[in-house]
Amino acid sequence: MEVSDVLAFLAGRWSVERSIEDSRSGQAAAFAGQAGFIPEQEGRLVLEEEGGLSYAGHSGPARRRLVYEGVENGTAMVYFSDGRFFVDLDLRSGAWRAVHDCGADRYEIVTAVRSSREVEELWRVRGPSKRYDALTLLRRLL
Repeated sequence: MEVSDVLAFLAGRWSVERSIEDSRSGQAAAFAGQAGFIPEQEGRLVLEEEGGLSYAGHSGPARRRLVYEGVENGTAMVYFSDGRFFVDLDLRSGAWRAVHDCGADRYEIVTAVRSSREVEELWRVRGPSKRYDALTLLRRLL
């Protein structure tokens, strides 16, 4: 599904399910929670993700915060909460691949819009101390 305006499409509340396969440790992890793409100011959304993470026999709360800044062509630039650039996001064709190099670690992220109510995100992370794949499914809440 093509998306002409990333911010307009993402705005609102979503459920989040994430599975993580850590090939370095041989462990699997799971995250379940909710995400809100909340307007902060004109042309800007803040992603507030909260939920529970289970990993290697431990369960506890987890959260993340990102800032999505709209670009005139309907795409977005994504920043960490401290203002550092993370990736760009262009869903006009319905799917996008982005790469983020963080020191020696490389994050390859593929985002695909499955429908008006479902988005899938696949992360492939490789580096000297990291080697995992994460699959996230976002489902729009009513």
